[in-house]
Amino acid sequence: MLEKIHETADFIRNIIQDTPDFAVVLGSGLGKLQNEVEPIHVLEYKDIPNFPQTTVAGHTGKLIYGILEGKKVLMMSGRFHYYEGHSMETVTFPIRVFHLLGIKNLALSNACGGVNPDYNIADIVILKDHINMMPEHPLRGKNIDELGPRFVDMSEPYNKKMIATAEQTAAENNIKIHQGIYVALQGPTFETPAEYGMIKAIGGDMVGMSTVPEVIAARHMGMDVFCISVITDLGGPDIAFAVSHEEVLNAANKAMPNVIAVVKGLIRNYQ
Repeated sequence: MLEKIHETADFIRNIIQDTPDFAVVLGSGLGKLQNEVEPIHVLEYKDIPNFPQTTVAGHTGKLIYGILEGKKVLMMSGRFHYYEGHSMETVTFPIRVFHLLGIKNLALSNACGGVNPDYNIADIVILKDHINMMPEHPLRGKNIDELGPRFVDMSEPYNKKMIATAEQTAAENNIKIHQGIYVALQGPTFETPAEYGMIKAIGGDMVGMSTVPEVIAARHMGMDVFCISVITDLGGPDIAFAVSHEEVLNAANKAMPNVIAVVKGLIRNYQ
């Protein structure tokens, strides 16, 4: 796996010939953010050695290198999920590659279900912490010492300075924003009303099927991490609305202007 990570990083490095300031991962329905980048190189996943392929609608499968708000960014339009049948090594593979490219800052996005009663559909939430309930851990197995330590400090999974920078942007643009705790489950089923109730009972504000493995891998390697979520559905023991992937994408699309503004502000102002 380490050889594959090096091979992929070398391939990308030879093309972009630079070290990006940020890596950005776009979640379900958040692909419009890629239109904000002034592209220099666009690589299809299928053309990148060892890179997995996306199988989910709303995840296009392109790696975009370019300029956003005056910073050099490497943007993943489409991510990989454990529920697709990928191993955790595969899910976190791009994050490992970003680290070997010398990228220090990682910004992630996702669509998720809300259980906090203060949340509404299309609200945006900055992650301040998470609870990992996925059945496999991305660091299970022999540790790769070149990448990071055996035991990883997770006292600050999401960088507080990044959060403050994003919140300042939201305030300047009069964007309503929350901070919340994200609970990661395997999926691909949306949660039952009782499961939504469990999420709330254990201290979660929202629930999703991605992000946390990537965050763990990034923190293993000492990267600074930021994540923004869009609330695309609401659930709980007393809420039994039907949920579809199409509705998730529609809600993400509604929130898109605010997400773009916050992410652009973070990238512009974070030092």
